[in-house]
Amino acid sequence: MSISRQVTRPNHSARSLARGLGWFSIGLGVVQLLAPRQVSRFIGMPGSEGMIRACGVREIATGIGILMADDPKPWIYGRVGGDALDLAGLGWSIEHGREPANAAIAAGAVAGITALDLSCAKALDAERVPVTEWDYSDRSGFAAGPEQVRGSVGAEFAAARAEPNGYSQPLH
Repeated sequence: MSISRQVTRPNHSARSLARGLGWFSIGLGVVQLLAPRQVSRFIGMPGSEGMIRACGVREIATGIGILMADDPKPWIYGRVGGDALDLAGLGWSIEHGREPANAAIAAGAVAGITALDLSCAKALDAERVPVTEWDYSDRSGFAAGPEQVRGSVGAEFAAARAEPNGYSQPLH
């Protein structure tokens, strides 16, 4: 008799995407920490270097959290929240900044990364859904059981060899 049990399985592609997003966060955070003046000028918000550095620290923290955690899902949701803050700042820069086209390009890039973050979070959420796994180790695969089936294949081959063309004549 087969036995069923409820199990959860890791989503390896989602976890791989989470690792990639973690490394991306760290890389972006390092750029924001090391070159805040250039980033703020590019998006049309000169003088906001402190805010850019704070965003860099946030990016590095979430990246390290994703890479170090057994369950990266809360850190991925942290990225989604950070993306919302970034989009709000870029929206302000599009409306009031000195480089609205550059800010719009950056907002488009952030929106794309946000879509990846949300996709990853959704896939990681699906890991929590239990699936039914069946244990068939008690089955042989034979309808009558292995003891009754033993020798039947040999008998079938012998019967086929006895026929003139190796198979039975069709019945009319």
